[in-house]
Amino acid sequence: MNTSELIITWATPFFFALIALEFVVARVRGQRVYRGNDTVNSIGLGVMSQIAGVFTKLLTLGIYAWCVEHLALFALPANSLWVWISALLLYDLLYYWLHRMGHEVNILWAAHVVHHQSEQYNLSTALRQTSTGGLLGWIFYLPMALLGYPLEVFMAVALIDLLYQFWVHTEQVGKLGWFDRVFCSPSNHRAHHATNDRYLDHNYGGILILWDRLFGTFVEEDDADKPVYGTRAPLRSWNPLWANAEVYWATAVDAWHARRWRDKLQVWFRPPGWRPADVAARFPKPAYDIRRAVYDPPMAPAMVAYCLLQFALLLGMATHFLGLTAHADFATLLGYALYMVASLCVIGALMEGRRRAFWLEGLRTVLTAVLPLLLGRWFGVDPLDERAAATIAVLFGASAVALPWLAGLRPPEPLHAAPNP
Repeated sequence: MNTSELIITWATPFFFALIALEFVVARVRGQRVYRGNDTVNSIGLGVMSQIAGVFTKLLTLGIYAWCVEHLALFALPANSLWVWISALLLYDLLYYWLHRMGHEVNILWAAHVVHHQSEQYNLSTALRQTSTGGLLGWIFYLPMALLGYPLEVFMAVALIDLLYQFWVHTEQVGKLGWFDRVFCSPSNHRAHHATNDRYLDHNYGGILILWDRLFGTFVEEDDADKPVYGTRAPLRSWNPLWANAEVYWATAVDAWHARRWRDKLQVWFRPPGWRPADVAARFPKPAYDIRRAVYDPPMAPAMVAYCLLQFALLLGMATHFLGLTAHADFATLLGYALYMVASLCVIGALMEGRRRAFWLEGLRTVLTAVLPLLLGRWFGVDPLDERAAATIAVLFGASAVALPWLAGLRPPEPLHAAPNP
C-alpha cells in the first residue's frame, strides 16, 4: 500500500464520521439528504475506483515517474517550500483543465460521468468516483513531470487536492461570502453538479474557483433556481459496472450506427450529447425532463438492512484488499477484485428488486461461507485462522438462510415521488 492509499484508508473513518454528522444535521433541519440505495451505490463506486487504481498505477504513476527521470527539464528539490506551493497551484490548474475537458469531450465525460450520476448531493457523492479515469487523465499532468516535480511531491499535492474536495459536496453549508469568490466551496460546487440550464458546465476548480473566474466558466448559485442533481441522461440503475460503462456503450452504439466514418470518430471527441444527424434521426432519444422523479425502487425495510449489512462486510474486505497490495501476487489481487466487484453488482441488483439477484446472492453467500471453511484460506491469508473461517461461515451462512424469507417480502407500495423542483 503506497502512502496515498494509506492516508485514504486512515481517512475513511473520518469521512464516515462526517457523513453521519451531515445525516444528523439534515434530519434535525427536517431534510432527507440520504437514501440507502443511492449512498451504497455512491460509496460502492468509490470502492471500485480504489480497486481499479491498484491495477492502473502503471499509467497514473509509472509513466509520470519515467518522464520525471528521463524527460524533465529541471531537477526540482523535494525539500523546497516554493516547489510544494507551486506544485499545488500548478496541479490545481491542470486539474481545472482535466475537469473542464471531462465535461466538454465525450470520451473524457464517459469516465467523469460516474461522479455526476447521483440524483442526491451529499458527502457520499464525493466518494463516488470513476474506475476508468486513469486511462486518459494522466496525460493532463505530464507538464508537471516535464518541469521536474518529483513523484512524491506530485502524489502529495494530488492527494491534498482530492481530500479538499470532499467537504464541498454538501447542502448543509450555505454561502460563505468572500470564500466563495476565491475557493471552490459547497455553494460553487452545488452549481457545478446541477443540471439546470443556468449551471450546466461551470465551476470546474478543485481548490481554487479563481481558475473559473479567469477562464470564464464561473457561475454563482442562485437561491431562486435550486440545483437539480444528476445527469441529463439519467443512469436509473444501481449496477456499478453499468455506471462506469454507460457512456462508453452509448457512444460505441452511435459510432456503429453512424454512416460516415468521420462521424464514427468524432462522436468520441465532440461534447457530451452530440450525435451524428443521421443517428439522431433514426434513433431519437427523449428530451431531458428536469422535473423527472428520482430513481428509487421500493425495498422492504428488512431488505434494506440486509443490503447495508452485506455492503458493510464488503467495505471491510476492501480495506483488507488495499492492505494486501504491497505483497500479494497479481492473481490473488485480481481474484479478490473480481469477487468484490461481482458482489457489488449483486447488491445493486437486489436494490433494484431483480428476482434473479436472489439466486445470484444465494450462490455468492453459500460459496463465501463454505469455501474458506473447506480450504482453510482467504484471499491473501493462508492459512486462515479457524475462528475467522468459522465467523465467515456463520455470517454468510446466515445470510444464505435468510434469503428465501427476504425474497418473499413485498416491498412497500411506491410513493408517488414528487418530481424534482
